[in-house]
Amino acid sequence: MTIGHIDQLAGAALAGDDLRAVVKKILVSPADGWSDHVMRVFELGPGGFTPRHAHDWFHVNYVIDGEGSLFLEGVEHPVVAGSYAFVPAGAEHQFRNTGGRPFRFICIVPEAYDQGWRK
Repeated sequence: MTIGHIDQLAGAALAGDDLRAVVKKILVSPADGWSDHVMRVFELGPGGFTPRHAHDWFHVNYVIDGEGSLFLEGVEHPVVAGSYAFVPAGAEHQFRNTGGRPFRFICIVPEAYDQGWRK
């Protein structure tokens, strides 16, 4: 059993030429007993963005706070707290913070593919 609060988790600032102002926190993973998926929270600071990319696995997203956009298969979709998305395998996608405060979203992926993000 795992019970916690996001504010008590240390985040890992991610770095790379194709992303800006991104922090990743892992909420639930195989270490907690979920053997095949990982539930992460990404926080994008103002002006922050994830890489525009595609990969061989799906992910499920839920926006917790702030406002942003999800570029998905050539279309920009505005997203706010309460928005959700299923990003299919192979779909080009990117998240951007379009507001003036942090933009946070849950991202669930198969556990084998959590290593794709750089630290």
